[in-house]
Amino acid sequence: MGQTHKLTVNGQHEFQLSAADIDNLDIITTTEAAYHLLENKESYHIELITSDFRNKCYRFKINNTIYEVVIATPLDNLIESMGYVLNASNLVSTIEAPMPGLILEVSVVEGQEVKADEPLLILEAMKMENVITSPRDGIIKGINIKQGEAVEKKQTLITFE
Repeated sequence: MGQTHKLTVNGQHEFQLSAADIDNLDIITTTEAAYHLLENKESYHIELITSDFRNKCYRFKINNTIYEVVIATPLDNLIESMGYVLNASNLVSTIEAPMPGLILEVSVVEGQEVKADEPLLILEAMKMENVITSPRDGIIKGINIKQGEAVEKKQTLITFE
């Protein structure tokens, strides 16, 4: 298996990008969440709108059109090919901050039953709002943060029963 990233755009189109493909992009950062790409003599203005790091799902505005992109890394592709993806999230007992940031909203309370992919909180990081969702069905055991609180990377935010 090659070292490629699989990109799924709008749930319909799949693309494979190798590390060399990524390195050869003619792209520059214009602001913290915006980029300019030249490809085949065409100009693309790209803005990152939202990011969900746990699900590796990102929304981009490219030349005023919105695209949802799910990115699978080479490791994700290998794990999937080995069949280890199913039910792995059932083992998750804590939600940790994927990066330092500010808690904008806590959407759950202790004792609440949640379903997989239900929003738990919103973390602002690098001027972007990141919705942190539940990796599994379960009951919230503890909430270790509150709205307006700054958190560090790997800090435990929520625990499950």
